[in-house]
Amino acid sequence: MTRLKTIIFMLSMLLVTTGAMAQFKPPSKPQGASPSTSGTSGNRSGTSNRSRSGNQNRSGNQNRSNNQNRPGNQNRSGNQSRSGNQNRSGSQSGTSRQNTQQNKQRIIDNLVANMVYVAGGTFTMGATDEQGDDAWESEKPAHRVTVSSFSIGKYEVTQEEWEAVMGKNPSYFKGAKRPVEQVSWNDCQEFIRKLNSLTGKQFRLPTEAEWEFAARGGNKSNHYKYAGSKNLGSVAWYDDNSGDTTQPVGQKAPNELGLYDMSGNVWEWCSDWKGDYSSSAQTNPKGPSSASYRVYRGGSLNNGARYCRVSNRDGWRPDGAHFNLGLRLAL
Repeated sequence: MTRLKTIIFMLSMLLVTTGAMAQFKPPSKPQGASPSTSGTSGNRSGTSNRSRSGNQNRSGNQNRSNNQNRPGNQNRSGNQSRSGNQNRSGSQSGTSRQNTQQNKQRIIDNLVANMVYVAGGTFTMGATDEQGDDAWESEKPAHRVTVSSFSIGKYEVTQEEWEAVMGKNPSYFKGAKRPVEQVSWNDCQEFIRKLNSLTGKQFRLPTEAEWEFAARGGNKSNHYKYAGSKNLGSVAWYDDNSGDTTQPVGQKAPNELGLYDMSGNVWEWCSDWKGDYSSSAQTNPKGPSSASYRVYRGGSLNNGARYCRVSNRDGWRPDGAHFNLGLRLAL
């Protein structure tokens, strides 16, 4: 009987132990592990649920807020405003360009209008009596020359005229109405090509004979030593009165043909190569076929009276430019 009770007790204990073990579930990972595993995973999961829900709500709020901040009408209004500003800016720019072009055309038209007709004639070129001892050997011998009718600029080419054609102003002494300078003979040829393209005319540099005939007053000549007077200061800017700078064209008295600054202000390129004179009579001479220097005439702001005489001549290489060297057109 006692043995039977012992067996029953042992079986009862076995059943209790088995039931308790069946209810026991060990953790899948050890407690106290790093946040990268259980802890973080748990936070991420929890945060993920809340975050998705919150983000959805915030996203909705953001969408509503963005929609409120960017209403279609306001966007269109802004676009229309910018478009209007662009249109106004473009219109103003177009007007400015139009005004600039009209101003350039006005300047070129004035240049054309200021060409003076010179009736052809015959004169003595070179070291004539009124030049006296001031004449250089290069002006000799004096000789008879006949030139055909032509036109020549009333004024030296100004800086605004050069810029209207070339788009730039190379001059050292700046001023719209001052003569352009620091232009080589080659530069002048490019200017003339462009001017002829714009006007349909046949502008050119005067020949040396044309220049001297015009400076002397053509068929109206009073045989002055300088262009228009025996008193240089009344017709020219030179070293005694220029203030070491060029002056706006047309301020001094003109010569017999109404031409200004043929003496002084800036030297003026001619078309000829520089060569020696011949004693024989010539008609429309154009100088030698080749040489080293192109002729320039008239004297300038920093020259003495001897250099501003109507018969004085000099020359320089065609690619040379200087602050006292410009041009006058012929046609």
